[in-house]
Amino acid sequence: MIGRFPIIDVSPVVHFGGELIGVKAVPGEHISVSATVIREGHDALGVQAILFDPEGQEVERIAMHEIWPGSDRYQAELSPTYEGKWSYGIEAFDDLFHTWEHDAGIKIPANLDIELCCQMGEEIFKQALLENPLAEKIIGSGWKALQAKKLPALERFHLATTSEIKEFFHLNPLKRFATSTQRFPIRVEPERALVGAWYEFFPRSEGAVKNSDGTFTSGNFTTALKRLPAVAAMGFDILYLPPIHPIGKSFRKGKNNTLNPIDSDPGVPWAIGSSAGGHDAINPELGTLADFEKFVAEAKKLNLEIALDLALQASPDHPWVRSHPEWFTTRPDGSIAYAENPPKKYQDIYPINFDNDYKGIVSEVMRILLFWISKGVKTFRVDNPHTKPVHFWQEVIGEINYIYPEVVFLSEAFTRPAMMHALGKAGFQQSYTYFTWRTSKGELIEYGKEVSHGTSAFFRPNFWVNTPDILPFHLQNGNPAVFAQRAVLASTMSPSWGLYAGYELYEHVPIRDGAEEYRDSEKYEIKFRDWEKSAKAGLTLAPFVGKLNEIRRNHPALRKLRNLEFHDTDSDQVLAYSKREGNDLILIVVNLDPIRVQETTVHWNMNTLGLPHDIFEVQDLLSNDNYTWSPHTFVRLDPARPVGRIAHIAAVKF
Repeated sequence: MIGRFPIIDVSPVVHFGGELIGVKAVPGEHISVSATVIREGHDALGVQAILFDPEGQEVERIAMHEIWPGSDRYQAELSPTYEGKWSYGIEAFDDLFHTWEHDAGIKIPANLDIELCCQMGEEIFKQALLENPLAEKIIGSGWKALQAKKLPALERFHLATTSEIKEFFHLNPLKRFATSTQRFPIRVEPERALVGAWYEFFPRSEGAVKNSDGTFTSGNFTTALKRLPAVAAMGFDILYLPPIHPIGKSFRKGKNNTLNPIDSDPGVPWAIGSSAGGHDAINPELGTLADFEKFVAEAKKLNLEIALDLALQASPDHPWVRSHPEWFTTRPDGSIAYAENPPKKYQDIYPINFDNDYKGIVSEVMRILLFWISKGVKTFRVDNPHTKPVHFWQEVIGEINYIYPEVVFLSEAFTRPAMMHALGKAGFQQSYTYFTWRTSKGELIEYGKEVSHGTSAFFRPNFWVNTPDILPFHLQNGNPAVFAQRAVLASTMSPSWGLYAGYELYEHVPIRDGAEEYRDSEKYEIKFRDWEKSAKAGLTLAPFVGKLNEIRRNHPALRKLRNLEFHDTDSDQVLAYSKREGNDLILIVVNLDPIRVQETTVHWNMNTLGLPHDIFEVQDLLSNDNYTWSPHTFVRLDPARPVGRIAHIAAVKF
């Protein structure tokens, strides 16, 4: 049954596998809820959004407003305050006071049914006082006025409908024929599920030594410790490590993914497993488990969380191949199928077949995750989750988060949108995104709206500017301005963003024309970078990146997702957007042309900003310059090397 007043098209509501699952949120995050509510006739309709805590107790009831007159679409914002399984519902009712106010406001001035109108109002006030005797101080005068027949009727009406009285009935409506929806779940997770500045490096490259014969001696956890202060100084709070496990020898790949490695080639970290162990072991070249635990501890002293790679696959030398051959796919010729993404072949990797001994695989993966969690790891970047059954992730992530709700899983799934969204619904807290390839103004606006509003109930974006696998075409000219531009966009559009080491040194050489892969990729070899020399020469974006992360830390508006709003500009090369959280209002203007100066006018939507239609003062957080801006602001953005003024990140002064 639809109830006395139909409440339909409630949003946000997330369905998955035939069930209602929780809308994603973090403590203090505002969730815009809406519904279409209709009634017959012309009487006033009241609509409220109700928030319930994890114990099922009502904690907040907010009047919903009609988005525009006649739309029948009502909206309000709810904000759960702590972690847990919250819920919300919507209630519609016949609003007695506002129906009377509307009708009497027409009839009394027209001298129609004057005494009847006052009598009906008197009965409504009487009922309100019976329900809330303490309200007499607020509405008692109105009740008395309606009874004062010596006063003109219009005066009696005005005394009964003061702003104070109307506010009381707005907050404490008299209801009749109340209709309620079911409760819709909200899953409130730790802030880390939404917010993070990620940095990726290969421990074997940090502290590596270049030998006289051109080969390298691998770095390890001990030498990589020296790199931690620099990562922390750039303001990152999550350090993601590619797989740290033993690397197989069979079919080991050489430099640039060749099939003929030499003895000194270190192998691809994702080819996991050797005689030294599998997913619960440390690559001996990186040190011992004790070395890793020290690395995690030292990182935490610098407020860096360590994220490990969970890559569910095996090299031909992995212990699983001998102990559990049924976990893999055997071809008709008796060989085990290696990974392929035609025309790409990964002979050094065996995919897992989840249709063979599913329970055994789940048990083993749970054991591995719990092992690393016991070593202080609370964040996992999951490699290629879209090549595994979605229900597997729903089960594993659900079980882990039941025990450890603070554990975060990042999905590395550059694949079809439906699969990416399904993984978010299955439990992944964050996902890599298409931001890496969104470059034009139109593309950025469309994608920004999608992730901040269209899919935010179940999909949290993490904007990466590059990865070891991806060198986007727009970076391949090495122009420092485009590196700065992309860092600004990623760090201010999304509450989570990341970069892979070398980005700050403007690494940009592709393996070949037309390819979005690095030449001499670190996946296949140890990379020697002279960080100190680059810093002394000023050939690094590190200080700029550090400034961006400092701005993010200091401004809560940039650590939210659903508050992203775009504004018009007169140039296709200039993007303007804003984010607001309380009195923290940040305005961002970015030159999308990394070569030429762009001059244009930004047309700020003052209603969206919540500002008066007048001039206002801002401080540019990148340059510390102060400006007086207006609803129509002229800007000039110069991408001159090395970084120039590619963007404004301006805080409004209240």
